Amino acid sequence: MSSLGVHFAIDEKAAARLLSADDDEAVMAIVTEIEEAPDSVDHCATDKAWDAIHRCLTDGLLGYDNGDYPLNAAILGGVQVHEDDDYIVSLLTPDRVRDVAEALVPVDRDRLLAGYRAIDVEDYGVNHGADDFEYTWANFTDVVAFFQRAAHDGKHVIFTVDQ
Repeated sequence: MSSLGVHFAIDEKAAARLLSADDDEAVMAIVTEIEEAPDSVDHCATDKAWDAIHRCLTDGLLGYDNGDYPLNAAILGGVQVHEDDDYIVSLLTPDRVRDVAEALVPVDRDRLLAGYRAIDVEDYGVNHGADDFEYTWANFTDVVAFFQRAAHDGKHVIFTVDQ
């Protein structure tokens, strides 16, 4: 995948607005507001590494239901607020954010590398190898720190990706 992923830590009010949005257009308007206020909203951009991170934390494949909770919730988990061919918005509640934050702590470099080696290379479609793993690892460490902050602050988390 060549799309860019970003996590945002949002408050209860923004989460409620997303969940009560009437249609995809309304969801995207709220997401745009969040994206355009990056200085006031804690966020973590994973660039294109989100795909590999999800695969490393699950079963090597890219899917919503693969792998085990809570690691499978770090990227694509939670309520799918918007999902189509162009854009994905997944929402995690604060209790799920805490679960993910705790589950990410023991995932060290060796464990992520083992997950990376389990990626279905043909399905992945990216230059699978040492350089890509280093890129994935660097972005993963940012995700861990982000979830720790979001859990500490009792925030909801949305993951957005423009496909």
